[in-house]
Amino acid sequence: MSGFWNGRNVFVTGCTGFLGSHLVKALKSKGAVVTGLVRDRVPSSGFFHDLSGISQVYGSLEDYALLERALNEYEIDTVFHVGAQAIVGTANRNPLSTFEANIRGTWHVLEACRRNPLVKRVIVASSDKAYGDQEVLPYNENMPLQGRHPYDVSKSCADLIAQAYYHTYGLPVCITRCGNLYGEGDTNFNRIVPQTILSVLKGQAPVIRSDGTFIRDYFYVEDAVSAYMLLAEKMESEGLFGEAFNFSNEIQLTVLELVNKILDIMGSNLKPVILNRGNHEIRHQYLDASKARRLLGWSPRYTIDEGLKRTIEWYRAYFGQTDRHGLEECVGG
Repeated sequence: MSGFWNGRNVFVTGCTGFLGSHLVKALKSKGAVVTGLVRDRVPSSGFFHDLSGISQVYGSLEDYALLERALNEYEIDTVFHVGAQAIVGTANRNPLSTFEANIRGTWHVLEACRRNPLVKRVIVASSDKAYGDQEVLPYNENMPLQGRHPYDVSKSCADLIAQAYYHTYGLPVCITRCGNLYGEGDTNFNRIVPQTILSVLKGQAPVIRSDGTFIRDYFYVEDAVSAYMLLAEKMESEGLFGEAFNFSNEIQLTVLELVNKILDIMGSNLKPVILNRGNHEIRHQYLDASKARRLLGWSPRYTIDEGLKRTIEWYRAYFGQTDRHGLEECVGG
């Protein structure tokens, strides 16, 4: 919608995170007045995350009073709740902090929105992990949410809580379920895409923690941002409150296939090292995005190859300006 975001007051949780920073950049480019929730100052966020030109509220999702104050004082119209503890391995090591951020944090955001009459639309970021293991794939939005491991359970719970706030209180909320995001500026080098790219830049064989056969849905961050914003634009006019939407390229890739694709694009002859240590993770996941295509007229702009090429170009440009010691530190060198 032309001009939809111009002058609109928007609140973004997780604004310094990977998805959040891209979302903030896109909202600013459309003229939105953005306020972001910032938990920690992380030096590596300087890679990509530019907070200039937005209001910054410092605190955590666990601080309900802070959220209520921010929504009220900045007269927020639209909320993107994308802040979360997003790393599966971290969740397995420390489930309590993950549950606090992802579950308690979600009901705090939703309750603050419920109590603020100015809030007209809320987007809650769920995940394909919320579906858990299913006998039939791809996942569609009517499947039960049945996460079994800590991160997956936190997303199932947050998703259901968002649905409860719509069905019980009529909160104008929609839910997004995406696969594994990748793209420029991802500074978490435990994730397979940046980890593989930086290993190749170091001349080292990339490492796959699992047996390489886990199937995942990889989704380019720019496509995710456009999907989130399109849903926010249409949720009121199309009567979509309370709905969940899958967003995906709808392709299946094993971890090994993804790593080999990156190696091919980078022109590397390196061979991945397979540790076969993956556990407490779903083996096979991918999403059906037909609902988003049908109701929103949405489709991804980038193929997996195009997204990976753009991502690789960004890391090459960044680390081309970084000394060898800096690159070694980033990947535990």
